[in-house]
Amino acid sequence: MKSDDSQSIFWAKGLRFKCISCGRCCRHEPGYVFLSAQDLRRLSRHLDLDEKTFTETFCREVNIGGVKRLSLNETDANDCVFWKNGCSVYRARPLQCRTYPFWSGILASEDEWIRESGECPGIGIGPLHSKRRIASNLKRKERQVLISPCR
Repeated sequence: MKSDDSQSIFWAKGLRFKCISCGRCCRHEPGYVFLSAQDLRRLSRHLDLDEKTFTETFCREVNIGGVKRLSLNETDANDCVFWKNGCSVYRARPLQCRTYPFWSGILASEDEWIRESGECPGIGIGPLHSKRRIASNLKRKERQVLISPCR
């Protein structure tokens, strides 16, 4: 008899989330917003820049465990470079931002989800995101190929 996968995940009946544009996930803490080629293309077009100019202006190369990745810059205050009293590139934001808080680390356990809710006031309110939609976000993130800069 096949076990029911929905029994093993705490979010099987869905989770409530609504972005309230507080910026807590975008500001005050150091971090990375890794980009895929699709993210880079979308952001460059949104700002009417070629990809090289966009990368030179708004990105940095980071080394994570020996793997180099392209990430958005941060300000000296550890804010995303695109935070201007709200996300100035919201419609073109990277997949990492689009799928928050439905990331594998946050969804690893109910305790992690609850911990994240202490950081994000949008967790637990708003529309119910179905198991199917959450799983779709996880799969999109898993399939995403991040840019490895060449220099």
